[in-house]
Amino acid sequence: MRTERECDQLLVERVQSGDKRAFDVLVSKYQRRLMRLVSRLVHDPAEAEDVVQETFIKAYRALRHFRGDSAFYTWLYRIGINTAKNFLVTQGRRTPTSTDTDAEQAEAFDDGDNLRDINTPESMLASKQIAETVNAAMDLLPLELRTAIVLREIEGLSYEEISDIMACPIGTVRSRIFRAREVIAEKLRPLLDMPVDKRW
Repeated sequence: MRTERECDQLLVERVQSGDKRAFDVLVSKYQRRLMRLVSRLVHDPAEAEDVVQETFIKAYRALRHFRGDSAFYTWLYRIGINTAKNFLVTQGRRTPTSTDTDAEQAEAFDDGDNLRDINTPESMLASKQIAETVNAAMDLLPLELRTAIVLREIEGLSYEEISDIMACPIGTVRSRIFRAREVIAEKLRPLLDMPVDKRW
């Protein structure tokens, strides 16, 4: 059995040798995942769709230079994130930058597991208000923090993969995820301290 990365690499090689249909396979495989990621950064659905389309155009044009040093989807996500950032800048929506917290402090953060429990599909269904609070808190995060937490908690990527996609050290990734979780936990605290029957 081939790994997903190996299957993608074979498709990439077919595109590189002139098979345009192989690229269509990659598009249909990653379009929804990329849209989910981009729409967390660019909130207007039509604009997010444009960014996704532009990402695939850029990926297609640059594919001849893809050597497979990283997984195809890692490379594609990096293009998508950069395209989304550029789009936001050209629209005059400056993205707030962040200062990084000490990586050791990020490693020692214990509440992350609780947050992950909060973010499971079952518990999100059980409390719509918590889900809405999490989403609202994520939308307010600076772009670097939002990107890191989306890649980790929603896409389920490893710190190494996120480091590759965001082109920054793993310590910085951990720090961004730590800070994002901290902000979200702060917004959730009033809800979680409230008795369940008072949340509605």
